[in-house]
Formats: sequence, C-alpha cells, structure tokens
Amino acid sequence: MDEKLQALYQVIADLQTPEEVRALFSDLCTHKEIEKMAERIQAAKLLLEGKTYQQVMAQSNISSATLSRVSRCVQYGDGYRRLLNQSEDTGSPS
Repeated sequence: MDEKLQALYQVIADLQTPEEVRALFSDLCTHKEIEKMAERIQAAKLLLEGKTYQQVMAQSNISSATLSRVSRCVQYGDGYRRLLNQSEDTGSPS
C-alpha cells in the first residue's frame, strides 16, 4: 500500500471522538464532499434495511449512478456493513 494512503488511514484510525473526526474531515474535504459521503452512508443503511432503489432515492439526495455503486459495495464489499454494524453496536447514530 502507498505510504501516503497508509498514513491517512492510520490518522483516521487514531481518532477518538466524533469531534476529532469532524475536525479532520472539515480540514481535508469540502462541505459538499462530506455531504456526499454522508449520503452514501445513509443510502447503504437504507439498502441494508431492505429498502428498494426507489425508496432510497426518495429518502436521500443520491443519484442513481451513485446508488448503484453503493449497492454494489453493500452486496460485494464489507466496508459499509462493518461501519454500520459497528455504529449499531456502540449506539452511535448512523
């Protein structure tokens, strides 16, 4: 793995509180980029709850192309599942 990417992942992994995450993301990303990431997380949560594409699109501000990508990640990846299961286990809002 590229050293720069490894360093980024390590910085994120070392964060302890939602406020630290917010501060870092607000320095690293534009407000729009953060909103788009939040939309993807919301869409993944809805898909994992069994919602249809139409229901997800009605409840979020996500494009069909992005929803398709999120859906593939939910079906074949494990990042969203891990993230959302972890937040449910800790009681964090998702």
